[in-house]
Amino acid sequence: MFKGKNYLLRQDILSFPHKIFKIFDDEKKEILFLKKKAFKLKEDIRIYTDSTMSTELIAIKARNIIDFAATYDIVDSVSNIKIGALRRKGLVSSFGRDTWHILDINDTQIGEITEDNLFFAILRKFLLGWLFPQNYNVTINSQIVCNYKRNFNPFVNKIGIEFKVENNVFDRRLGISSAILLCAIEGKQR
Repeated sequence: MFKGKNYLLRQDILSFPHKIFKIFDDEKKEILFLKKKAFKLKEDIRIYTDSTMSTELIAIKARNIIDFAATYDIVDSVSNIKIGALRRKGLVSSFGRDTWHILDINDTQIGEITEDNLFFAILRKFLLGWLFPQNYNVTINSQIVCNYKRNFNPFVNKIGIEFKVENNVFDRRLGISSAILLCAIEGKQR
């Protein structure tokens, strides 16, 4: 399940007030499901194997209620072991390119997720964001290890996930969780 190179994260458009996301593999088979509850003060997102939500695989938990530089712990729900964490780069992400730090299990920064282009980032935030879909590069040790590309669609929120390296360089669970946070937390800046 977490060995593929390409995935697609898709938000269901008819899931108001909650947000429902499905993750598909290379063969367009649904492999993961999550339902982000609306109006929560402290984010707690759970990723399941399917829509029955009977088998939980990953938990994404915010450390604080409100925080410009929020940190989210990514935990393997089966073993209850922390995989890593993601921390939003506060004000920079609010006014410039969206930037997230990738942290290891000891909260040491090991990489960064950065929006592709400052000019387009500003256009997305202050004008018609859906005209300029977001793209992100994931960098670890100065190497791009993954890309996230939003599809050009004003109605359906979709992100293509492409892993560029082996699983031991950038854990697929952390990579998929990152895409979910970009989709669910960063909002509709498409």
